[in-house]
Formats: sequence, structure tokens, C-alpha cells
Amino acid sequence: MAEAMTDTQIQQALGDLPGWSYEQGKLQCKHEFAGFKEAMSFIVRVAFHAEEQGHHPEIFNVYNKVSLSLSTHDADGKVTEKDVKLAKAIASFDWRAPK
Repeated sequence: MAEAMTDTQIQQALGDLPGWSYEQGKLQCKHEFAGFKEAMSFIVRVAFHAEEQGHHPEIFNVYNKVSLSLSTHDADGKVTEKDVKLAKAIASFDWRAPK
């Protein structure tokens, strides 16, 4: 079972996660894209990183908007290092589609 992070640890981790916040007990980010195809491309990239790590986010999409939430199921839905690791992977790639 994964160990939940403290609020202090989460706040420190957020310093390395631009665009991410800690809300409702989860790491969260929201992105708006030029259109649906760009949003779906982002979701697919997230899916590959998530599958690689064996850790899967909650994904919500409406047209060009994507919201991601991360928490760890085997830590009673709390934030763990697994969430921070996936958030860092997502934050590291350029999610803007090339023109």
C-alpha cells in the first residue's frame, strides 16, 4: 500500500509542478487547447505516460478543455509519490500542438 503524503510534502512538490494545484484532496490541473484534436492528442500522451507508470488519472474532457485529477486508490484516495511522479511527467512535455 502506498503511503499518503502530508500537506507540507504536497505543497513542496507543487513547487516543481507548474499549472498543478491541490484541491479536494487531489493533485489537479486544467488545460485549454485550440480545439478538440489538440485536447485529444494531449489525453493520448497522458495515457501513454500513465500506462507506463501503472498509475492512471481521472480525465475529464469537454471539447477543447481537459481536467486531470491524481490520487492513489491503494492509499485511500490520498496523494502519494506516485501522483507526483505522474504529474511531473505530464508537466514535462510540451502539450501545445505544433502549428
